[in-house]
This record gives sequence, structure tokens and C-alpha cells, in this order.
Amino acid sequence: MKIIAMIPARLGSQRLKHKNLQPFKGVPLIVHAIRKAKISGVFDEIWVNSEAEVFADIAEQEGVNFHKRPKELADNNATSEDFVYQFLKEHQCDYVVQLHSIAPLLSVVDTQNFVSELEKGSADALLSVDNVQIECAYENSPVNFSYDAKTNSQDLKPVQRITWSITGWKRNSYIEAYDSKKCATYSGNVAYFPIDRLAGHIIKTQEDLDIAEALYDLTVK
Repeated sequence: MKIIAMIPARLGSQRLKHKNLQPFKGVPLIVHAIRKAKISGVFDEIWVNSEAEVFADIAEQEGVNFHKRPKELADNNATSEDFVYQFLKEHQCDYVVQLHSIAPLLSVVDTQNFVSELEKGSADALLSVDNVQIECAYENSPVNFSYDAKTNSQDLKPVQRITWSITGWKRNSYIEAYDSKKCATYSGNVAYFPIDRLAGHIIKTQEDLDIAEALYDLTVK
């Protein structure tokens, strides 16, 4: 079984400029993701996926591969559906694991456990989730509780918040769904892999980055 890691790294970002290059504990965010993938020892290949040459230089310095995506897949209109498909069409594997650089609190152990679950082969899409076990509502209606009675939070069914910290897809299932004009991200048998709240912390803003800096030393590396 061949499992490869893909680390997406678009240069442009709307809320935090050059997000993937932001310094974090002395090195750019993306370097943390690359080193995490290498230390985990669970990937046959590691690829940085970007339109920008600055990430090619970082990939070379860190001893991993660089996939240059077309510029049209790097603007604000491009979706992950498109650039993951384009990547998979060019790289043979059984599974691809998208390891996000903007989830620096995801640990090496988290990564190893996720890949171990993917290797079981039962999921076409494996999504990382934070199990939120508290009363949750959507559009002013209860999701996991009832207005009829007050339930202790520990007795509630958790809401699975998809974090995108780490995601895995079976290559053939993804390509088949995309070619059939279906949603490839959620193709085939979709399964959910719980991670803790820190591992699910995603950096979109400067505040998110500051929080991650403050919490980093509390996480298991």
C-alpha cells in the first residue's frame, strides 16, 4: 500500500497574509508540517503542493518533493476539490493524506494514528473531527439536545466538527467521483477520525496564530 502526504501551501491568503510562511516557533508554519510528516515515518512520499516557487525552495531545503500546481488553481476561486484532483492525476498512490500546515498543534502521534486508521482500508474519505460534547444548535434549532428536558452534557451525543487538520482519500475513489461530476471530497464511504481540540485548532487569523503559539508547549509533539 502506497500512502503519500500532500501539504497544500497557497501563497495568497485573505485573512492572514502569507499564512503558510508565518513564523511559528522560529520557522515558517509549513516547515512544521513538513518535519511532522517526516518524523511520523508513515509516508512513502511527502509533497508540498503550491503555485509559488518560494515553497519549492523550502521543500528542497527540507528534503521533500514539490508539486507545482497551475496558477488557475491558486486563486481565491479555486477549491480543494480541484487542486487535490489535479495532484492525484499526476501521482500514483493508494491513498493521499492532506496534512495542513495551518494545524501546527496536530502532533506526530495524531498523524501516525490517523494513517493507521486509513490503512485499514474501510474508508474512501477519512475526515478528522473534534467531538464537541455540549449543546449545539443550527439555525436556532437543537442539533444534539431537546427543549423538552435538560440533559447533562456528558450524556449528550457529541457533534462531530470537521477540522481539516488532516484528511485522507482513496485515490481511485476520489478521481472516479470527480470525473463523474460528484463531490469527491465526500466520495464513497466517509469515516470520521476523532482528534483532540488542540489538534483541531486551525490558523486563519493572527489571533488563531497567537493562540497556537501560546498552546504549543502543552501539546504532545
